[in-house]
Amino acid sequence: MVLRAGSLWVMVVAAAIPMTAAAQVVPYNPYADSQDQPPPIAADGTIQWGVFYKSAAMQKTYERLWNMGACRGTSPSIMIPVAENRLLVDQLPEADFIGQVLGAAGPLAGGMVAFVESSVECPDAAPLVAQLHPAGVSRLVVVGDSTVAILRPGMMVRLSATLDTRGRAADPVKAIEIFTPARDFKPSPVVAGKSGTIEAVVTQMHRNLLELRVDAGRIRKLRLQVAPDAKVTIDASSIDLVSAGDRIELKGRLWTGDGSMGAGTVFASDVLIRKAAPAAIKGRPTAAAAIEAR
Repeated sequence: MVLRAGSLWVMVVAAAIPMTAAAQVVPYNPYADSQDQPPPIAADGTIQWGVFYKSAAMQKTYERLWNMGACRGTSPSIMIPVAENRLLVDQLPEADFIGQVLGAAGPLAGGMVAFVESSVECPDAAPLVAQLHPAGVSRLVVVGDSTVAILRPGMMVRLSATLDTRGRAADPVKAIEIFTPARDFKPSPVVAGKSGTIEAVVTQMHRNLLELRVDAGRIRKLRLQVAPDAKVTIDASSIDLVSAGDRIELKGRLWTGDGSMGAGTVFASDVLIRKAAPAAIKGRPTAAAAIEAR
């Protein structure tokens, strides 16, 4: 998988990293018709990043000239810059990082989380930016407690209630869990008059009224009152649940040279987000706003 560098705000591309040809296992041949790319996940379960480019513009220009036949057999003045414009991120050493989230942007596939390390005391220090794998294979987990204000359409929730045939409950819901379903998840139908666990998709949350959708059975649209002090717990894999102030623990490969973002880009393989206390949640600023604010 070849990925090109772009601005922080373009989520489908990754930060670029330079590298000399001498540092690679096999010398790079810019004249080859194709370069083999590793799959996102190796046979042993290791995440593989493949090739990243320092300058997307340079790579695009080279590819355009190559496709036109203008670069074939050209001099080292072209070959060397093209070779130094790429890096196998997997050759960077892995390290652990702990810090506080400043903001998040993008989807699980290719998203980014800006954060400052806990060991950094300078208030004006530039943040690091955790880059999630564009193939969506970075392992991100968000855990902790929150409030009903964090509920958004599309989220999967789990709760207990007794519903009537119209999908209404007599009592307000006092506990809700946000979770990410497994790939083989199959929703269970709601049985009227029977108390039990309901797993459904949020379609709307307005004040204390929660509307859900169950993709099984005859009762598919649910409307539930939520208690003002309802407890919301999170154990999910979604960057949409990441907020400023959360604690972040991650493992990844750090690059601080040309093409990195902020104080450095961490190509993250494992990310654990621990939610800040509910009283501290004030929304979800973008990584752009977080970095510009600093």
